[in-house]
Amino acid sequence: MSRQLSEQEIVRRENLKKIREMGIDPFPADPFEVNAHAREIKENYSEEKKNYQNVRLSGRLMMKRIMGKASFAELQDASGKIQLYVARDEICPDEDKSLYNVLFKKLLDIGDIIGVEGFVFTTKTGEITVHVKKLKLLSKSLRPLPIVKEKDGKVFDAFTDPQQRYRMRYVDLTVNPHVRENFIRRSQIMQAMREFLLNKGYLEVETPILQPVYGGAAARPFKTHHHTLDQTFYLRIANELYLKRLLVGGFDSVFEFAKDFRNEGMDRFHNPEFTQMELYVAYTDYIWMMNLVEEMLQYIVKRVFGKSTLTVGEHEISFEGPFQRYTMYESIEKFTGIDISEMDEKALRETAKKLHVEVDSSMGKGKLIDEIFGEKVEPYLSDPTFITDYPIEMSPLAKKHREKEGLVERFELIVNGKELANAFSELNDPIDQRQRFEAQLELGKRGDEEAMMLDEDYIRALEFGMPPASGLGIGIDRLTMILTNSKSIQDVLFFPQMRPEHPTEGMADSDEEKQEE
Repeated sequence: MSRQLSEQEIVRRENLKKIREMGIDPFPADPFEVNAHAREIKENYSEEKKNYQNVRLSGRLMMKRIMGKASFAELQDASGKIQLYVARDEICPDEDKSLYNVLFKKLLDIGDIIGVEGFVFTTKTGEITVHVKKLKLLSKSLRPLPIVKEKDGKVFDAFTDPQQRYRMRYVDLTVNPHVRENFIRRSQIMQAMREFLLNKGYLEVETPILQPVYGGAAARPFKTHHHTLDQTFYLRIANELYLKRLLVGGFDSVFEFAKDFRNEGMDRFHNPEFTQMELYVAYTDYIWMMNLVEEMLQYIVKRVFGKSTLTVGEHEISFEGPFQRYTMYESIEKFTGIDISEMDEKALRETAKKLHVEVDSSMGKGKLIDEIFGEKVEPYLSDPTFITDYPIEMSPLAKKHREKEGLVERFELIVNGKELANAFSELNDPIDQRQRFEAQLELGKRGDEEAMMLDEDYIRALEFGMPPASGLGIGIDRLTMILTNSKSIQDVLFFPQMRPEHPTEGMADSDEEKQEE
């Protein structure tokens, strides 16, 4: 069933038909070579130098002001907006005035993509403008843009609804150009991180996204089926176990920018699909990795923002270092006044109840501690803070602490009340690793949907010998949120996952598809 068109859409389709009747292709295939951009011209044009006298620009038509034989318009390209001056006798041959009289005045709509050629000058009001000598329609827009209008200091038709903005990011980027800045910063942050790691001599690699056994984190996976192999596969929840297989294979340092997928709740800090950088360096430990993370964040912040202190929420946060460091037990005692270091599961459950922390019967000792920490400590850590030395139950892939019984060598970096990075001295004892996996299986039997599977091939790899190493996972989405002072993860993802726009959207179309799900 076709969609009912609005009055404006009907008019645009009628305009499209008339343009074709004029012999003009509204979607031409030939390229339009651009030699300048709006921002560049506005920053560098000089009336004295008379530069930019033969420019070619392309972009969206964002405004038209018709004035008889001459008109003004506004073109928006990837860099910004610039004014156009369009005169009938300039863009039309003497024998044919239809290009201006019909096409420009009546048939071109706001949002159409055009190419112009001409020279730059300054108007009497001092605005840098392109005097158009040639004009070409490059792509006809069949839906009207929600252009922001202002009258008497009030804004009308602003495209500000978050659900609409995230769902139609292509419109958001067009009518709210400032939104692009977060995504430019995101790219710069990733580039700076990559530079830092490559300059250290670390190797960037790629590992499987479809995995027969998921692992490397505590999370519920997405499941799919491969018909040829008649086998269940999982979208990876982490790439850790494959990267450590490469350490077994003889690489000393590897990292990957990975798309990971976790079938869990959605909120302003979580999206089912997210980007993570994981790094593994042989012959190092978690203390070494803490120092590296400090150094790396200092490098990224200075490289991208040119300073060490940024405004994040209500706080001025310095990434200069050294960062604060607390053990997990120290942090809980600091913020609750309760020492839980010697408590068993029953005592922890009672403590959680006393602290009004919600828990359930499926939670073991590690999960109970994690819930207490998550509610009573984490939200209050604004400045970059390392939390170290986690209970062994919380960390099935981390090496046992060399000095403290019942703990592992692990740290998390907390910034502005949220986890930013997670790292271990990596467990390389295959016998210990098997026991940890088996303990996870028992938690799974109790109903913990985030418990890990037992990965026999990974244990086999460890049995061939993995060097001592430290590993790091750092969330790119979360890092970008913090550094750009964004309130929601949706603000730093081009296309965040959304609930269906219509009730039937995304439903299986056949019994076969339903069975696959």
